[in-house]
Amino acid sequence: MAGTATRKSFGQALLELGSADERIVVLDADLSKSTMSKMFADAHPDRFFEMGIQEANMIGAGAGLALAGKKPFICSFACFVSGRYDTIRISVAYSEAPVRIVGTHAGIGIGEDGNSQMGLEDIGLMRGLPNMRVFQPADDIETKAVVRWMAENDVPSYIRLTRQNVLDVNPPDYRFQFGKAVRLVDGSDVTIIASGGTVCHAVDAAAALKKDGIDAGVVNIHTIKPIDADMIRSCADSTGLIVTVEDHNIIGGLGSAVAEVVAEYGSGRVFRHGLYDSFGESGTTEDLYRKYRLDAQGIAAVVKENVKR
Repeated sequence: MAGTATRKSFGQALLELGSADERIVVLDADLSKSTMSKMFADAHPDRFFEMGIQEANMIGAGAGLALAGKKPFICSFACFVSGRYDTIRISVAYSEAPVRIVGTHAGIGIGEDGNSQMGLEDIGLMRGLPNMRVFQPADDIETKAVVRWMAENDVPSYIRLTRQNVLDVNPPDYRFQFGKAVRLVDGSDVTIIASGGTVCHAVDAAAALKKDGIDAGVVNIHTIKPIDADMIRSCADSTGLIVTVEDHNIIGGLGSAVAEVVAEYGSGRVFRHGLYDSFGESGTTEDLYRKYRLDAQGIAAVVKENVKR
């Protein structure tokens, strides 16, 4: 598949921002070639810190740098950095240290690396923390815009990025708005709300569904915390049925966040589609997305099942 992995978009954005702002520093836990922080390291070796396989130490050092006036981006795989939850909770969230936490290789989309490397619980962990902002951009231009927002705003934040390439879903003149979801496709029968690597597949699924007589809309939620409750309520009113799609455990993830809004609003029905009670498995990205019905064909099938209910 053509397109760009959002981890690569992150690396390019960080390199550009780092050249313009000397307060930006980058820390990595022995994965700089994979997280793409190596782009920054090669250009600004005096502001890059290789911490080794010591994620907790990296988080603590990042918090110290943040409280000293720097703008740290700390990088690792989503499963490894979120696995140091207790350190993030106290050193970053509780201390309100403006650390920019970067979790790459999210979800089953990482493919053959296997389930020990798959971050499938990180959104649930991060959005449960006070003071934390949580992002999952859908494509190249959106990723670069989110990274820019993180650099410009001194608050604790977490961004979740793909290993695999994702197709562009936003136009070249796209403008990121913090906390505001993006309606990509209008629809009157059902709304598909997606985030990250599944958004491009959701758009393709909506096109296929329209050919089958189902008018499906698509909304991209790039900011999972704080979530755009107004958009979700609007979808509940306009279509009644919402199907959330995510490469993450549906417990605590995007689906839970959307369902919480709808439950409190008292209108509409939500079906959460993603992984449930699973650590994933090894395989190609394409095969895993097909098996777990996160590709366009699978998403369309899930939507059809719920429209018929």
